[in-house]
Amino acid sequence: MEVTDHLFRREAGRMVAVLTRVFGMHNIALAEDAVQDAFLRAVEVWKFRGMPENPSAWLMAAAKNRALDILRRQRTAKTFAPELGRLLESEWTLAPVVEELFAPQAIKDDLLRMMFSCCHPRVPEEAQVALMLQILCGFGVGEIASAFVSTRSATEKRITRAKKVLAASKKLFDVTASAEFSARLPAVQRALYLLFNEGYHGASPETAVRTDLCREAMRLNAILLENPLGRVPTTYALAALMCLNAARLPSRVDAAGNLSSLFDQDRTQWDQQLIVEGQALLDLSFTGTELTEYHLEAAIASVHARARHSEDTNWVDIVSLYDRLLELRPTPIIALNRAIAVAQQAGPEKGLSEINSIGGRERLATYPFYFAALGELELRCGRDEIALQHFAAALKVARNPMERRFLAQRAKACSTLHDTTRPRA
Repeated sequence: MEVTDHLFRREAGRMVAVLTRVFGMHNIALAEDAVQDAFLRAVEVWKFRGMPENPSAWLMAAAKNRALDILRRQRTAKTFAPELGRLLESEWTLAPVVEELFAPQAIKDDLLRMMFSCCHPRVPEEAQVALMLQILCGFGVGEIASAFVSTRSATEKRITRAKKVLAASKKLFDVTASAEFSARLPAVQRALYLLFNEGYHGASPETAVRTDLCREAMRLNAILLENPLGRVPTTYALAALMCLNAARLPSRVDAAGNLSSLFDQDRTQWDQQLIVEGQALLDLSFTGTELTEYHLEAAIASVHARARHSEDTNWVDIVSLYDRLLELRPTPIIALNRAIAVAQQAGPEKGLSEINSIGGRERLATYPFYFAALGELELRCGRDEIALQHFAAALKVARNPMERRFLAQRAKACSTLHDTTRPRA
């Protein structure tokens, strides 16, 4: 059932978070099994009775009843959440305590606690994002493997190892401890940033754009902003970046399912509400003294959002922002994006010169849009045969059908130009 799948995406994280709070982090597998049981029960019951008026409430009630059943049957054989202690051992206190833990605000708090638990310092960065996708967003192992261009078995092992680290902590992260919260906050922000980027222009073998990943990152970041300790300039900057980039999602893929470059996008399709929201969040992000990569990337996205047409873009400002971003994070990808901006400001020859001077350029050898950028600039210089070679190289490392179609179209444009300019016999 498609509706059930959508509900799982939306409700699974909330249910796992609250059940882990009840059972303890060392019983996270038990919490996940209980959620699966609730969904299987929903499929069976709704098939005959129809979907209830409030399916989310029905599912949460099913999870709560399942939790009470497990606690009553296994409390002598298992240890549960250590901080709840004897409250779960007595029938007098058991039901009221579980009822309190399933209150809406408590569930929201547990989602945040789980988010910070996933970003344990002993869990590698990629595994942190994988945990978020599985535990908080309801994604399957196969989907996560696809998103990160990994095998199913390798992804499963990565998640299993990460869960063992979480299990050792026994309980969910305490989001009321300000020092610990602040210490782990950068890792949480980084994981959300990577999650959004994977959706916006990731390396999935199926598609170049995963709107669902972008939405999940935005949803989790909104939860982070609701907490006073998470409501800091850096989180506002990250939210601004997500909103301003997500505003362009409707035009990143055309009606035929093909990628559209920034220069070819129909800007009337950009989500103006998200742009307004992103600009407001960007303003809030500059209330502090810290300038991060999220601030600068959001500022770059803001310059693009303010231009009604691509030719109206203030490339001087964008190059300046990339200069500062390179100082903070000197990576070949950022240097490549800066070179493309330089080409728009100062011409394709200057852009090519900047690309050729990128340090660590060999790290871009598997990135198709490195070769595509070279192809576009050579084409603008009138060197269509060289451009065609670059697009051919890009096609060899394209990661999904969407990228291949886009690059094949650009290669075809070079061939067409070459045929029309070839001297006739």
